Amino acid sequence: MTDASARPSADMYDNLRDEAAQEPDPVPTGEVKKETQIIAIYGKGGIGKSFTLANLSYMLAQTGKKVLLIGCDPKSDTTSLLFGGKACPTIIETSSKKKEAGEEVAIGDVCFKRDGVFAMELGGPEVGRGCGGRGIIHGFETLEKLGFHDWDFDYVLLDFLGDVVCGGFGLPIARDMCQKVVVVGSNDLQSLYVANNVCSAVEYFRKLGGNVGVAGMVVNKDDGTGEAKAFAEAVGIPVLAAIPQNEDIRRKSANYQIIGYPEGQWGDLFGELATNLCEAPPHQPAPLTQDGLLGLFDTEETGADFVLTPATIEDMCAAGKVEKPSLEVIYDEV
Repeated sequence: MTDASARPSADMYDNLRDEAAQEPDPVPTGEVKKETQIIAIYGKGGIGKSFTLANLSYMLAQTGKKVLLIGCDPKSDTTSLLFGGKACPTIIETSSKKKEAGEEVAIGDVCFKRDGVFAMELGGPEVGRGCGGRGIIHGFETLEKLGFHDWDFDYVLLDFLGDVVCGGFGLPIARDMCQKVVVVGSNDLQSLYVANNVCSAVEYFRKLGGNVGVAGMVVNKDDGTGEAKAFAEAVGIPVLAAIPQNEDIRRKSANYQIIGYPEGQWGDLFGELATNLCEAPPHQPAPLTQDGLLGLFDTEETGADFVLTPATIEDMCAAGKVEKPSLEVIYDEV
């Protein structure tokens, strides 16, 4: 029999309710106090995060900043443009090989540099051979063993796949590992859907006491139709830069050429992005509903004016199979 004195008191329940009703602290909007800014960049796969980050990190380095770029995508292609298409040995694969050989992982095994940019890839399992999110967690555990928290950088940029909802990919937001988030999107529904999900994750963890905010959005492959800009305005975040849909950019990106350097044709664009990224405070986004997201687009393009028609049990069964005799046994009342 349970001792009544061991049961939670009414006062305890009242205190818990009062605590739950309190609004969390707002996202800090002042100047970032830490010497190192850690920024997580999210976006739909294939939207151009790696292209954007390689050029952005290169531009930051050319302006005298010490930059570390970490690829957190299982495809391990964040650094490929930076290194002329060459694959960078991943932390997860290298760690596994070193462990089998009874050796420790060293910085030189997993971190490589180009013109002031330091870069590495966390990596991930092959398809069907493990959890990508768990791989992210394992990768960061290895980074901590390598002294991640003692490294001296002005900026650490984390490239995360945004259309994977597994907890490992939300690590920087959930654990306050970064000061702010940037979303990369385009004028298409799927990339903005992912961007909206990231804003929802930021808002969710803020309510749990987190302090990460969204610094803004980078519009990639901008064709001028304006949906991405309208999305940014609707959720309350600024557009940090709009990279145009341009054949020269597409061709150079496909050939693993860096275009984000001061004296180049696109130097001003990436210079502006670098400045805006550094100075933008974290904002508290207001994520859209699905209908709100669809409302950014012409209904002729999205089919958003479609009306849902409920199915019936007759729709689900073959003709004549719906009515079945009951097997219930009914007893006469005594």
